[in-house]
Amino acid sequence: MTQSTPSLVPRVLSTDGLVLRPFVEADEPAVAEAFHDRGILHWAVGRAVAGAPEAERAGMWLRLRILSWETGSAAFAVTDASDGTLLGSVGVRDVNRLPDQAVLGYWVTPKARGRGVATRALDAASRWSFAAPEKGGLGLHRLSLDHALLNPASCRVATKAGFRLEGTMRDFYVDADGQRHDSHLHARLATDRRPGAVTAAAP
Repeated sequence: MTQSTPSLVPRVLSTDGLVLRPFVEADEPAVAEAFHDRGILHWAVGRAVAGAPEAERAGMWLRLRILSWETGSAAFAVTDASDGTLLGSVGVRDVNRLPDQAVLGYWVTPKARGRGVATRALDAASRWSFAAPEKGGLGLHRLSLDHALLNPASCRVATKAGFRLEGTMRDFYVDADGQRHDSHLHARLATDRRPGAVTAAAP
């Protein structure tokens, strides 16, 4: 049995030096700069965007994220709380496609790596996803994510953010070149809550 979420209320999350907010059109230059990174292009943006002309990639990717809230997914721009610099992205998709579940994805700009940004952002999005609707959250029970085995940095982020490794999915991920890769499946449950506070507000 499946159920759908026709739309989500956009939220702004604040946690430990980061602000997670909905993407806006003005983010396109920063997204375009991030997409110069081969790792982001290879593992995080999808085949359609990676295969598009370079000048069109950021706009194509960004338009879908801006509209995502209307179609039942949440796309957060991860920014520095002190100056608003774009540091990365965290997405929560397939919300309630399976009851009380969703799938997460994330990337971080090269300049933001090594500072725990991805772990903090993923944890914040997870705690918001688990929070009760009356507290501004989604009220979900299970969150999952996957990454190609050839991307061990993503595995470290997932583990640090409380996503337990559940197994290997053979030939699950298809990269921008059409090659298939085995992937790790990670998941975190609402009952696996980690300590910390996240503040959710309307944008």
